Amino acid sequence: MTPTDLAALIRAATQAVFQAHDLDASLVPETVVVERPRNPEHGDYATNIALQLGKRAGVNPRELAGWLVDELKADAGVADADLAGPGFVNLRLAAAAQNATVATILTQGADYGRGEELADAVVNLEFVSANPTGPIHLGGTRWAAVGDALGRVLTARGASVTREYYFNDHGEQINRFARSLDAAARGLPTPDDGYAGEYIDQIAAAVVAAHPGIEELDDEQRLETFRAQGVELMFTHIKATLHEFGTDFDVFTHENAMFERDADGNSLVDVVIAELKASDNLYSADGAWWLRSTSYGDDKDRVVLKSDGNAAYIAGDIAYLKDKHDRGFNHLIYMLGADHHGYVIRLKAAAAALGYDDARVEVLIGQMVNLVKDGKPVRMSKRAGTVITLDDLVEAVGVDAARYALIRSSIDVNIDIDLDLLRKQSSDNPVYYVQYAHARLCALGRNAAEHGLSADVDHLDLLSHPAEGELIRTLGDFGAVLGTAAELREPHRIPRYLESLAGSYHRFYSHCRVLPQGDEEAGDVHRARLALGEATRQVLANGLELIGVSAPERM
Repeated sequence: MTPTDLAALIRAATQAVFQAHDLDASLVPETVVVERPRNPEHGDYATNIALQLGKRAGVNPRELAGWLVDELKADAGVADADLAGPGFVNLRLAAAAQNATVATILTQGADYGRGEELADAVVNLEFVSANPTGPIHLGGTRWAAVGDALGRVLTARGASVTREYYFNDHGEQINRFARSLDAAARGLPTPDDGYAGEYIDQIAAAVVAAHPGIEELDDEQRLETFRAQGVELMFTHIKATLHEFGTDFDVFTHENAMFERDADGNSLVDVVIAELKASDNLYSADGAWWLRSTSYGDDKDRVVLKSDGNAAYIAGDIAYLKDKHDRGFNHLIYMLGADHHGYVIRLKAAAAALGYDDARVEVLIGQMVNLVKDGKPVRMSKRAGTVITLDDLVEAVGVDAARYALIRSSIDVNIDIDLDLLRKQSSDNPVYYVQYAHARLCALGRNAAEHGLSADVDHLDLLSHPAEGELIRTLGDFGAVLGTAAELREPHRIPRYLESLAGSYHRFYSHCRVLPQGDEEAGDVHRARLALGEATRQVLANGLELIGVSAPERM
């Protein structure tokens, strides 16, 4: 019995109690909270449902909890239930009910932990979307890992997810990039507002090699060549780097496409501006056209068309938002960097102005990443060409360690990536700790096979040691952890859970002999423990797959 199963049992028991005592059963919530007590002596699980409903139902919470205790004790899956404090209910599961989790995991295999509660969600998940003016830096690398993991988690809970990269190939940054390439090709100093570094020299050389005689073009033609070819080369590198990092996208949308005109001479920006004017959500003042974003919660109205007639940056964002809705997505998730806080209310206001449900526009803001080596921070500057890139991080610690380290912390906090720690082959290194647990379980399976011993779920009732119960309950938590990670958009819950699971397994292994020793004859308890070990290996593999980290069989 998993926590989800137990929650359903408690809800049914609560409804039965309400009906038996002529209480309003409609007060019983669809979701019942089940928690693991901090002190195992209090039981396997606990619920506060009586405290939650007592006063609303006109009953003393402690009295309601007493009724629940009696109702739950009658279920074969509950070994014991007792009343605690002002109205908590502590429960111990019957061994057969608890240990059935092992058989469930082995039956469901790679599907264990998955759900369908997000089956109606058609999600556009936009992340990374770095400008093609340089390699992916550490901040973009964090999004590459976290965004991909979030997509996997949402998919695992039933959502249809499209991963999208918004390719910023329109605007002044691209012009500065072109001027930087042109200067490098001609041996001139980097422009004051330009980009420097070895990658600029390499791209400039590649463009020159592909276009003999480029130096004979006039300034406008030469810069356009560097712009078009440089962006293409840079973006090709970005896509290849992301793929090697385990992050692939379903759609690449060009910002420039928002401004490209159709056969009638209209762009998507033109269409959305006309739509906003027609709804009176765009008004003219001081020679410019303004979005009435303050009507939808923004701190100020935003210029969409500048006084010189050119579209402001937000115009492309609004057009892109409309483009996503027109493609049938009913939930839009934007994953943006720490310097984009203003976009949260801005995008929601734009959606509302277009007549969309702004609750379905979600903006996640990620904080900075710092690199630490030899106990000291590594300084970086994109303009100076000293940026630390995705390639640099992978070269230093590998894909698995890089992804794991970037995903295991909440996006709300700055993180320090300790290169020395991630190279350690010890329990201090969290990714090694989890992968080693998986490899150790694989080795256990191989050793068992050499002894002619295989897992068997027919005698799971023999798993009665406290360390076995703790491990089984931890395995049972996986579905709830995954569901919460999807609901709260917090994939960092997966690696944190995996570390807890690895710890529970190591404690189990130190207390419970899995394989017979010496002349000891293999028994049913050994086969049951092998089944528990295989279930643990499966959940570790499932969790690692969700964050795009390998589950090695040998280390």
